[in-house]
This record gives sequence, structure tokens and C-alpha cells, in this order.
Amino acid sequence: MCKRTFEVDGLPKGGPYSHAVEAGGFLFVSGMVPIDLENNRSILDDIREATRLVLNNVRKVLRTAGYDMEHVVKVTVFLRDMEDFTAMNEVYGTFFPKERPARSCVAVKQLPGNFPIEIEVVAAK
Repeated sequence: MCKRTFEVDGLPKGGPYSHAVEAGGFLFVSGMVPIDLENNRSILDDIREATRLVLNNVRKVLRTAGYDMEHVVKVTVFLRDMEDFTAMNEVYGTFFPKERPARSCVAVKQLPGNFPIEIEVVAAK
């Protein structure tokens, strides 16, 4: 199988993995957390701002690989607290205003760095 990996300058990466892998006609984007390396900050308490930052980081990865948000077919959202669902959903909807991808959203006991959200996506052309 042919596959390509992508690393994006200026985006966080906390381990031995790629920001994205393209294989079999799909792009698999690793989970992104709300870290802004350009401004040296992490968002731990504002779910709206955290969601916006994470999805902007996802967009950067997609664009690096030649994709964009409209290519996203599946999203998985991990929330530290399901009480954040409504606020996350409001921001999330602005990134997918037309054809919306399939999505799962689960609450998890803990995320690395105690971040409030992590999002991974699968895209296709």
C-alpha cells in the first residue's frame, strides 16, 4: 500500500506519530489539542476558544496535504466534560456550514495535558 505522511510546522506534536497519513484515498488526521505554538499558549478552560483553535489546526493539516474542511467525511470529538457539548457544537457548526461530516463525540476521563478537547478527522477527495 502506498502511503504518505505529513508534518506541519508550527503545530504541536507530543509523540512518535505523524500529523496526518494519506492512504487508500483517505487522509487520516491525528488528534489535535488546543495548543497555539505561534503565540506560546494552551487553552485549558474556554471550550469555545479551544474548539476554534483545534479546528483551525486541523484545517492547517488538511491544507498541507492538499485537502480542506469540505473534504472531511468523519470527525471524532473527545471532550473532557460533556457539559461542554453545546458550546463546542456551536463553534463546530461554523466550520461545517454546508455538508456536514459524520461525527462521534465522547466524553473521556482525561486527555493529555488535561486539555478540554481533542479532535481527529478523516478526509477524502
